Amino acid sequence: MATNDNNAKTALLLGGSGLVGRFCLQSLLHDDHYGKVIVLTRRPLQIENTPKVKQMIIDFAEIDHLSLDPIDVVFCALGTTIGKAGSQEAFRRIDLEIPLAAARRSLELGARQFILVSSVGASSRSRNFYLRTKGELEDKLQDLPFKAIHIFRPSFLVGSREESRLGERLAIPLVQVVQFVLVGGWRRYRPIKAADVGRAMAAAAKSQNQGRIVYEYDQIRRLSES
Repeated sequence: MATNDNNAKTALLLGGSGLVGRFCLQSLLHDDHYGKVIVLTRRPLQIENTPKVKQMIIDFAEIDHLSLDPIDVVFCALGTTIGKAGSQEAFRRIDLEIPLAAARRSLELGARQFILVSSVGASSRSRNFYLRTKGELEDKLQDLPFKAIHIFRPSFLVGSREESRLGERLAIPLVQVVQFVLVGGWRRYRPIKAADVGRAMAAAAKSQNQGRIVYEYDQIRRLSES
């Protein structure tokens, strides 16, 4: 596994420009557990100037053959909408094929943990295309020989996005009003701050948990405060 002189870990981050990815990156940069953070991106990010970060501007279509330093853990916050992607095919490329290719390549580079932002309700058996695609990725990742796969399933994300998502803009205020009646099995649908998800992702990789671990609203909140 990849280490430096201080035995700090090397992290690979996909989706560092997104809502959750930005908070995950901030957490990694301020955590001594990580000595290097490699950020794969299509355009330069305006981030803290530190030797700890290595930005790589890439064509994600070439990720299968990407030359990278050895890594320990992968954080994947890639995600889009069908409307923004332009088609279901393009959506699957971004939300399933690229993360899966990154996972396979990272195994070759020594990674033993994969931390994924998925979605509440994700299931490969869902009739909903979005949720079915998310579930398919979860299933395919489980078939790979990672020591641990941490799957985060937030509901509506609260935070300021670079792009506007009409559905979330309309739904979040309503859900925030009624969230306190979302109890029992419905608690997982409560809106959650993107900052909490980002912090929880960074914390999960430091746990000793192995296998497939799923985090929904309550687990994400607890982990973000740990």
